[in-house]
Amino acid sequence: MLFEGTPFELDRLMLVRILMAAVLVGFMLLAFRSPKLVPRGLQNIAETGLVFVKEQICDEVLGKETGKKFFPLIASIFFAVLFLNISGVIPFLNISSNARIGFPLVLALVAYVAFNYVGIKKYGFFHYMRSSIVVPNVPPAMHVLLIPIEFISTFLLRPFTLTVRLMANMLAGHIMLVLFFSATHFFLFDGAAWMKVLSPFSLLGGFAFTLFELLVVFLQAYVFALLTAVYIGLAQHADSH
Repeated sequence: MLFEGTPFELDRLMLVRILMAAVLVGFMLLAFRSPKLVPRGLQNIAETGLVFVKEQICDEVLGKETGKKFFPLIASIFFAVLFLNISGVIPFLNISSNARIGFPLVLALVAYVAFNYVGIKKYGFFHYMRSSIVVPNVPPAMHVLLIPIEFISTFLLRPFTLTVRLMANMLAGHIMLVLFFSATHFFLFDGAAWMKVLSPFSLLGGFAFTLFELLVVFLQAYVFALLTAVYIGLAQHADSH
């Protein structure tokens, strides 16, 4: 849609992504432009979200001391996923930019770098790798099978599943909404006359699925942030495999 034919060309999905990122930044700036001791309005909404991330994810998974250290990262991931997801149910936007693999992959790589950095910093590279993939107290012959499984699970599947889980859920939700509302349009304007009686049912189904999608929007942000915290916690305690 913009700068076509250049390395900086932007399609509709990229414009939605940029818009929602700007909305997130603007929301936070407005919420905390003059913070009050007793929050109200936007500050109250923003603080509720931040407290939720701190208490239900960071403190719960990592403990208060470590949770405080990684709170900025995990809160950034949570709100980025949440705001980019929510565009999927906003009229005239109608799609989450997380329905395409680019941004979920970037977030997964951020999480991947974060938890490996934590483990390598604490244990050193070789000790961290050994602790992550070698299962203690098993017969030596079993290591031939377990070491490749643990390596794939820890260092390959984690970023892959983070990426695909977010992208697939948001893409599936978008496709379902398209089907419901496209069916409504077809029944009303393009189908046979008798099909018009079906339009309220597809419209109602689309509305119901929109409400469900709002739940998915939040759950995907929560799950992505939660798993990031879990992986950081596992890297911190890699020696207690």
